[in-house]
Amino acid sequence: MPTLGLNAALTIGANLLGVRLDPYMSFNFLVEIEGLIVGGFSEVTGLQVEVEVTDHREGGENNFIHKLPGPARYPQNLVLKHGLTDVPSLWLWQQDVIKGKFKRKNGTIYLLSRLGIPAMWWDFQKAYPVKWVGPELRAANAAVAVESIDLVHEGISRPTVDALVAGAIGAATASASVSLL
Repeated sequence: MPTLGLNAALTIGANLLGVRLDPYMSFNFLVEIEGLIVGGFSEVTGLQVEVEVTDHREGGENNFIHKLPGPARYPQNLVLKHGLTDVPSLWLWQQDVIKGKFKRKNGTIYLLSRLGIPAMWWDFQKAYPVKWVGPELRAANAAVAVESIDLVHEGISRPTVDALVAGAIGAATASASVSLL
């Protein structure tokens, strides 16, 4: 007898209650890096993990090759972009790395609900900056000056507790939207 998975059960429950669980918007996020006050970010890229696959031929079996999982890789740096302010935390951290006295730092990227509450998050471990890019300065452009910093790291994880929190927040956000109507 087939059983319902968690996603199916949540979807059925939400439909019975008349609640829509819409996807989260990608513009609503925060970045926290231990000990650094850096302000809000306008863009985060590089949330990526891959598992290397190794081929394994079984003796006497010529119809297929086994594909076995290998180690995890993080092929892209985390790239954080934000409006340039008077707070030089990222610049100073980059300068410490250049001087050879760098410190690896842990951080978290929080995706927020419509109510501004962290709905899910990704933790990155043992990161340090390897590239800083300053703003493009043009007299004819009235855009915000943006700096970016690339961080190498030793892993990205998504705590399992965030799935439970996301479900609860999604339901609370949906019910708050319904009550506003």
